Amino acid sequence: MFKIKYIWALLMVVALSSCEQGKYDREIEPPVEVVSGEADFSNMVSLGASFVAGIADGTLYLESQKNSFPNIIAQQMVLAGGGEFVQPLVNDNIGGLLLGGNVIAGPRLWFNGVGPVPVDGTPSTEVSDIITGPFNNMGVPGAKCFHLVAPGYGNLAGVPLGLANPYFARMASSPNVTVLEDAATQNASFFIISEIAGNDVLGYATSGGVGVDQTGNFDPTTYGSNDITDPNVFAQVLNTVVETMTVNGAKGVIGNIPAVTSLPYFTAVPYNALDPSNPAFGPLIPQLNGLYAGLNQAFEIIGVPERSIVFSETEASPLVINDESIPDLSNSITLILAGGGLDLPTATLLGNQFGQARPATEADLMVLTSQTVIGAVNEEYFGQLVGQGVPPEQAGQLSVGGITLPLQDQWVLLPSEQASIKTATDAYNVSIDAVVAQKGLGFVDSEELLEQLSTGGVASDGFILTGDYVTGGAFSLDGIHLNARGYAFLANEFLKAIDETYGSNFEDAGALVDIGNYPPLYGPILP
Repeated sequence: MFKIKYIWALLMVVALSSCEQGKYDREIEPPVEVVSGEADFSNMVSLGASFVAGIADGTLYLESQKNSFPNIIAQQMVLAGGGEFVQPLVNDNIGGLLLGGNVIAGPRLWFNGVGPVPVDGTPSTEVSDIITGPFNNMGVPGAKCFHLVAPGYGNLAGVPLGLANPYFARMASSPNVTVLEDAATQNASFFIISEIAGNDVLGYATSGGVGVDQTGNFDPTTYGSNDITDPNVFAQVLNTVVETMTVNGAKGVIGNIPAVTSLPYFTAVPYNALDPSNPAFGPLIPQLNGLYAGLNQAFEIIGVPERSIVFSETEASPLVINDESIPDLSNSITLILAGGGLDLPTATLLGNQFGQARPATEADLMVLTSQTVIGAVNEEYFGQLVGQGVPPEQAGQLSVGGITLPLQDQWVLLPSEQASIKTATDAYNVSIDAVVAQKGLGFVDSEELLEQLSTGGVASDGFILTGDYVTGGAFSLDGIHLNARGYAFLANEFLKAIDETYGSNFEDAGALVDIGNYPPLYGPILP
C-alpha cells in the first residue's frame, strides 16, 4: 500500500548501460611505475564477513564476488608485485544457496520496474559440494567476530542445526578448522581486515532490536543469535586475529566499524510515511481521526498527550508504533474507555493494543522491510481478533499496520536500541584504534566514510555517491551492502591507506580504479 518511490526508469537506463561498461581488470598500465613501498603484496589474504566476501543485492553471486573490494584491490596490487587472489566462488549469478537440494538462501535482487524483487531461477550452489582451497578471500558472510575463532563453524553437519555457517562449510579445509586457522596457514605477506564486528551489531539492528533471528532461515545479515556481542569479547578476538596474522611479519590494513544505523536499510522508510495524497490513505483520515478521538481523550486524562494519534490532511503523518520502553497504560486506558460507556471487551482490546503505542518521531528508525507491512492488513492479527469474537469489519479496521495496528518491535529501531548499538560500536572502534597504533597498521575510517555518504555524499571520479537507497549509487538493493561501484570506492580508500602507511604509490601513480567502470545496478540476466 505504502511503497517507496524512486526514479526507476532513469536508474534502469543507467544501470543497464553500466552493466555493459563494467570492468574487473585493468585496462591500461598506469603512466607511473607502481611501487609497494615497505609492503609485500605477493600473498594477500583478506579476512572479515559479508563486505569482504562481496555480498550485494541480498546474497553472494559471481559478479558480486568479482567486485568484492579485496578482489579489486588485489588486481591493482599485481602492478606492484601482487600475486594470485583466489576466492571461494559460487556457481552462478542467481545467487543463494542450496543444502541437500533445498533453498536456504534466496536469489539476488533486481529492479523489475516497480521495486526490488528476486531474480527468476533457483540457486545452484550446493553447500555440501565442498570446494578446495586455500582461498585468499576469507570473507564469511554472516560471521560475527567470535565465529572467526570458533572450531566447527565450518562443520557441514552443524549447518541444518544453525550451529555452523554454510558459506564457510563449503570452503573450510576441515570440519573443525577455524576461519582464522585457514587464513593463517596461508602465511600471508599482507592482509586486509574489515568489519569483523559488523554483524555483531547488525543482526540486532536489522531485527529491530529483537535479539533473536525471527526467520528460521539462514540470513547472511543476521546469522544465528542477534544479540550484541560484548565489546570485551571483540577486543580479545581482534587481538588474537591480528597477533596471528602478523606473527611472521606480515603488514596489513584494518577498517573500523561504521554506524550501521546510517545504512539505507534504516533510513529509506521515513517515520512519517503516511501521505494524505495517497488515495489509499487520504480519504480515510477523517474516519480514522474519529476512531482515535476516544483513545486520545484517555491519553489526555492519563497525562500523556504526546501519545495522541491524529492524522493530518495536509502533511505527512507519523506512523503508529509500539514502544516497549515506555510505561504500559493498558489498564488505565481500559478503565477510562469503559467508564466512558464503551463495552468492556472492546475497551480491554483497545487498552491492550494501544497501551504502549505512540506516534513515531524523527528519532525512530524504520527497518527497510517495514514497508511490506505499513498500510497492509495483518492477516494473523485479524484472524486472532475474529477468533475472539470481534466482528470482521471491526477486526479489519484494527489490523492495518502502522495506522491502526502499532508497528511492533521487529519493524522499529527505537532510540534506546540505537544507543545500545552506538555504545557497542564505539567500544569496538576503540579496540581497533589501539591495535592499529600498537602494530603500526594501515587504517581506513569506514565509520567516517559512511557518515559522509549519509550526510551529503562523497565525490569520486566525477560521481557523487550518497547513502540514499537505490538512487545514491553506492549501496545495493538490500540496503546494507555496497554495490559494485561502492565496493570500488571502498577499494580505493584502502589503497590510499596502504599508500599512507607503507609508502606505496597507488594514488600518485594513477593506479586507483575508476569507479565509473563498475555498475550501480544489474538487470535480471547475467552470464
